[in-house]
Amino acid sequence: MLSATINRYAHGLLRPRNDHTITVESLDLEMAVGFAADESFSVDGELALVRAAIRRVADLDEVHGFDLLLNTSAPPGSGLGASSALMVALIAVLAEQHHLSLSSYDIAELAYDVERHDLGLQGGMQDQYAAAFGGFNFIEFHADRVVVNPLRIRPAVLNELEANLLLCFTGATRKGDHIIKDQTRRFVAGESEALSGLRRQKQLAVEMKETLMRGRLTHFGELLDEAWTEKQRMSPRISTPEIAEAYAAATESGAIGGKVTGAGGGGFMLFYCRPGTRHKVAAALRELAFEPADFAFEPAGAHSWSYVEP
Repeated sequence: MLSATINRYAHGLLRPRNDHTITVESLDLEMAVGFAADESFSVDGELALVRAAIRRVADLDEVHGFDLLLNTSAPPGSGLGASSALMVALIAVLAEQHHLSLSSYDIAELAYDVERHDLGLQGGMQDQYAAAFGGFNFIEFHADRVVVNPLRIRPAVLNELEANLLLCFTGATRKGDHIIKDQTRRFVAGESEALSGLRRQKQLAVEMKETLMRGRLTHFGELLDEAWTEKQRMSPRISTPEIAEAYAAATESGAIGGKVTGAGGGGFMLFYCRPGTRHKVAAALRELAFEPADFAFEPAGAHSWSYVEP
């Protein structure tokens, strides 16, 4: 898998307390909960994701109270990996509080376990590794291990790529579980269309990595277009009439290729535009009520720190 991180962040702020009370406030969900650190701990109910992470990382027999404030700069359901980024940030800040030495691999694996196993949320593991490591990576998922290969792309290529990429919001967030379930059902049933689409996307990830390393960005855009075609073979729910209309308008205005981020069905779309046409593509998408969003690549992954006012 080929991945890159952008300047949309998940933040966690933890302040120790002198009692055994834990309070959690989510700015995104406009929700706050409080509970005793030594109470019977459940991952059900409000802010289950946070409760599950605390149960995994904290020693609940010895934990003192704390106040935890969470927020993200990308909404859940946007296709930008916001939920997994928040889980990665949460684990990093809890590990800092409990003086645990966790590598980027440790944080990503633990985030995946909490989301997929403890909470039973549908999805893969690419978002957790992308958020934990940051930057451009080619990630290999094997049966018994994950290997993250950082890519050293020339600065001029990165600048040109960033200048010609256009990110836009479709106007609707989506819940990807039903799309992922549909894909899984098709894979398990051995449907040839879905399997062929998946196999070709794996090949395209390697080809797209090579085009970036060589700086062949026009070909990168062409491969992105092919990847979108192949992705749609995995489930008819990935695209919508509105997304199809926007894709056609973008390519007619100068985009070479694009895709829906995440599982599909809504969220954000990403296009690679011919040099000098990005503004035309943005104008065409605005006419369809799709809102372009500025972004920049972010080379850093998860990091945490402790600070005491002198």
